[in-house]
Amino acid sequence: MAVISDVHLGTYGCHADELIAYLNSIQPKKLILNGDIIDIWQFSKRYFPPSHLKVLRKIIGMASRGTEVYYITGNHDEMLRKFSDTSMGNFKISNKLVLNLDGKKAWIFHGDVFDVSIQNAKWLAKLGGYGYDLLIVINSFVNWWLVKMGREKYSLSKRIKNSVKSAVKYINNFEKTAADLAIENGYDYVICGHIHQPKKEIYENKNGSCTYLNSGDWVENLTALEYSFKRWKIYHYNHDRLSPFFVDEDLKEMDMNELIASITDKEVDVEDVTEDYLDDAEETPNTKTLDNQGLSQD
Repeated sequence: MAVISDVHLGTYGCHADELIAYLNSIQPKKLILNGDIIDIWQFSKRYFPPSHLKVLRKIIGMASRGTEVYYITGNHDEMLRKFSDTSMGNFKISNKLVLNLDGKKAWIFHGDVFDVSIQNAKWLAKLGGYGYDLLIVINSFVNWWLVKMGREKYSLSKRIKNSVKSAVKYINNFEKTAADLAIENGYDYVICGHIHQPKKEIYENKNGSCTYLNSGDWVENLTALEYSFKRWKIYHYNHDRLSPFFVDEDLKEMDMNELIASITDKEVDVEDVTEDYLDDAEETPNTKTLDNQGLSQD
């Protein structure tokens, strides 16, 4: 399963080509689009390049080939909330989603419900959206010059967020609120987007614990969440694009017994499996040579 959010198709900051490359590299059974995929707030007929349209075609193509696609609405695509609970084949639209993942409950929603500015002053939030898009455009020119000069790219928006105490406090409050509500309602995972901050962290309070996950965005961070072998991983396009889908630091630390158990839900003794395999090999020896397998001896 893969989760992406905050793609913001229709804006200058969207990295549509990179997202297409990522989607072409995976074949998930479920694809969760966790809000702000199309930026309807800033939508303009003057700017919707072919690469942005290809993303939509790719997603529809994945659904037609058997992938379950869940489109969870966000604040920038809130107009789609009137179509909540609509289903078209493997493509479903909803405001939130609860999934059972290997016996654990995952609560998935965009997260704008926690944003006071959106709830009480939507015009201010929209104005901030235009300002953010302008900042991304300026940042793209700055990075173009930095690359030309042989220097690393720089994120102006990240710098601002990390240096402004109110922004840091807002992000921390957002994460804590989501985790506390998840624990209160008995969810093992809470999965959000909205704040463009990819994260995986276990939260605990007096009532229990849960894993908070945020898929980040495809404007600054180019990140996604992947769930496989009963484990979550944050995918970073800039670092992981040349790595196989299954590469995971958690998996590297697992021994063979744990890996088999994660797939089969059964504890298996690797030594017993090896002995059984060797016994079978002795009973039915392989008499093929390199020649009759069609392989060269050179």
